[in-house]
Amino acid sequence: MLGKRLEPNRIVDGILPGNAESAFDEHTADRGIHVLVGSPTYRGGAYALDRFLENQREIQRRFPNSELILATAEHDFAPELESLLASRGIMGRVVLYEVVKPPYARRIIWNVACGRESIRRYMLSQTDADYLLSLDHDMVCDPNIIRILLGEIQGYDVVHSGHRLRWSDHAIGMGAGCALISRRALEKVAFRCFEFKNGDIMDDGLTLELDLIRSGCRVKKGVFLRIDHYIDAERVRSIEPQPLGLLRRLSTSWPFRYAILRLSLLLRRDISSRLHIALLGLLGFKRGIRRVRIGTRRGD
Repeated sequence: MLGKRLEPNRIVDGILPGNAESAFDEHTADRGIHVLVGSPTYRGGAYALDRFLENQREIQRRFPNSELILATAEHDFAPELESLLASRGIMGRVVLYEVVKPPYARRIIWNVACGRESIRRYMLSQTDADYLLSLDHDMVCDPNIIRILLGEIQGYDVVHSGHRLRWSDHAIGMGAGCALISRRALEKVAFRCFEFKNGDIMDDGLTLELDLIRSGCRVKKGVFLRIDHYIDAERVRSIEPQPLGLLRRLSTSWPFRYAILRLSLLLRRDISSRLHIALLGLLGFKRGIRRVRIGTRRGD
């Protein structure tokens, strides 16, 4: 069940932030804003983990009132992760979780969704953090990411910063892969996913977007900072801060997204990803798209 429907607030399309850090007082951290950085991780996808952790160490140096939570379902991986945090002097901890999914489920989206949900529950029950910065563990970001996104989130509950998807040179994701989420919003939603029996999926980023609209949260979208998204240990897709074009502003607007996501649930088809691929083809970016069967991609 998605819960009681509330009148959705508008999702605001992001623009080039200019000097985004200037919107956030550099001394605010000293006044008590606490940010939790959360990332699900697993051994098979840890090809960029060293880069990710080095990036996290620099992020904590620039915003000391933050800590990193790594969530894993692999019990034998947890001690290794704890050692990596300690050896790099990174403030944080490792959370173990169980993957709960229906018998027919085959996609890795359940691991990611359950991992993010375990982080959400840990934050709300075990910390007094004001914000969760949800990040994929195969990303390296501008080390000022927290200050930049705190500047953008003023007046909103959630801010998404777009990043290149692993399966295309041109596709931009704005899901849970890079999102600063307020405690207030996290109290209203949960990370979850759908895998339909026909093989199609709605990952935790899509369901989060739908639930945020339904709960009346104010959401801002844009491309506010540099993000390097690793495809494997060497190859990377990068994005720089940039304004959203007219077509992308329309395709990320809340009325359009709400209609598409509701239609996906109704038809039990990943309409969102199909439209994303169709849009790239319309714009002439077919050569940059790696062949992907809908429902089999790892996620953002």
